[in-house]
Amino acid sequence: MAEGDNRSTNLLVSPGLLSPGSRARPPDVRGFKHRGLVPVTRRGPGPSLPGQATMPGPRASWAAETASLEEQLQGWGEVMLMADKVLRWERAWFPPAIMGVVSLVFLIIYYLDPSVLSGVSCFVMFLCLADYLVPILAPRIFGSNKWTTEQQQRFHEICSNLVKTRRRAVGWWKRLFTLKEEKPKMYFMTMIVSLAAVAWVGQQVHNLLLTYLIVTSLLLLPGLNQHGIISKYIGMAKREINKLLKQKEKKNE
Repeated sequence: MAEGDNRSTNLLVSPGLLSPGSRARPPDVRGFKHRGLVPVTRRGPGPSLPGQATMPGPRASWAAETASLEEQLQGWGEVMLMADKVLRWERAWFPPAIMGVVSLVFLIIYYLDPSVLSGVSCFVMFLCLADYLVPILAPRIFGSNKWTTEQQQRFHEICSNLVKTRRRAVGWWKRLFTLKEEKPKMYFMTMIVSLAAVAWVGQQVHNLLLTYLIVTSLLLLPGLNQHGIISKYIGMAKREINKLLKQKEKKNE
């Protein structure tokens, strides 16, 4: 390669951030200075290193989305790691703490009994304040100089899981529209029955209680999955169903 072609591009050293061959845009270096990450120089353009495979299109797109999300959430890194520890129940008292905090919040809402407009306004106002204050206060509270390689790797995994969840949601949304185009009658019946069932449940159960149960279940779900509780009970249910099916087959014989 000619000397005139040697151009430098700044990349951020972050374990797991970029896979070999990835062309994802690196995050802003200034946002990571407090975490001890330093930019290095890579020569380019030029041939790939020996053994360096070219990443397929979908995988490169996944890496690019993950890198972009990491850049957007870099101010929330410490908070996200702490929330991840709580939701995965790294300590025994985290599950009752989650239920206690959620119960306290809903008791306050029940006591104040705000209107829908007031509740939505307060919720959005809280999100705006958190979006402004968290990136400023988080490094001072958690200690930005303690950011380690393991924490950066876990932060990358969290962002990758968020991208995976977003892609799944978009995929289900597209499948719904595909069903509408290909099988409109089935789409119509499915939507009517599902919405009618939801409306019936909402009529039978108080709105605030139903919301409390949904929020509590969603917050406990990662810990249940992490500790294998969900898979355990699903396995038990499958075994019981198989036993019932075998008993019916024996009776039919």
